[in-house]
Amino acid sequence: GYKRFTTNWKDVIKDPEVEIVDNCLPNHLHKEPTIEALEEGKHVVVEKPLARNSKEAREIYEAAKKAKTKSMVAFNYRFVPAVILAKKLIEEGLVGRIYHFRARYLQDWLIDPSFPLVWRLRKEYAGSGPLGDLGSHIVDLARYLIGEPKRVSGMIKTFIEERPLPEDPSKRGKVTVEDAFVAVIEFENGAIGTLEATRFATGRKNYNNFEINGEKASIEFNLERPNELRVYWHEEPVRDIEGWHEVLVTESHHPYIKYYWPPGHVIGWEHTFLNELYHFLDAVVNDKSIEPQGATIEDGYKNMVILDAILESAKTGKVIEISY
Repeated sequence: GYKRFTTNWKDVIKDPEVEIVDNCLPNHLHKEPTIEALEEGKHVVVEKPLARNSKEAREIYEAAKKAKTKSMVAFNYRFVPAVILAKKLIEEGLVGRIYHFRARYLQDWLIDPSFPLVWRLRKEYAGSGPLGDLGSHIVDLARYLIGEPKRVSGMIKTFIEERPLPEDPSKRGKVTVEDAFVAVIEFENGAIGTLEATRFATGRKNYNNFEINGEKASIEFNLERPNELRVYWHEEPVRDIEGWHEVLVTESHHPYIKYYWPPGHVIGWEHTFLNELYHFLDAVVNDKSIEPQGATIEDGYKNMVILDAILESAKTGKVIEISY
């Protein structure tokens, strides 16, 4: 077992033997511990979303700019080899001008009305529902793969407005976050896209999917098949095999694969976290940059600005221009 433990996060941050803090606390406890850890000279990894809103995220970002240590937001899907390959194809010009980006992150763990009112369903703790929990991932992938957004519009919906209290199921409490969101996005480079996340997609357990359509090719990724990247070439060299090709991203020249198994042996969801933390520790030990592979605190802040803009659009019915 552990030689020491504590239930007080301040004890961890004040401990001189602690060099790295990994903040996996609920969203309402992202700001204060992260800022204090940075001020204490710790290297910090913080879970996504960076905060409950862009105001809190900005405070963390300002603290990170002053710190002399490494910090990263835990957007682990940047570390899926197939996603990295998608980015490589885009950056090498093989996809050409990008026209569309569409992403969906679908789950179904809230379809039962008797599911209790946990912290993720309360705004004071979570900040938002699947917008922050799942949408932050696909917004990050949009920025990572396509570029900066120019404007967004959004819609949110709460399907079940009251749920049993965890401490007393005979009583009910109000759900204060959305159950689902849909957004339309325009990028600075002229591409357009759609984003969707829900916890009410019956039959979908952890369906994280994106498709990119460009002038030369299209790319599709589905987290349920994490070792594959589907690619369609507009000008297929061999016309008789024109169609979508499934590329198995498990060769030793693909990112991170050589650290695990022989070529062709698949890796899983858990490996995204190993890859992510390997990248962070390598940056700390060898004084390397977190970006562009990892998500910086600035990336986390910009992510929250976009999420807040989607919420604002949903409330006002207006298209919201993105301004950092």
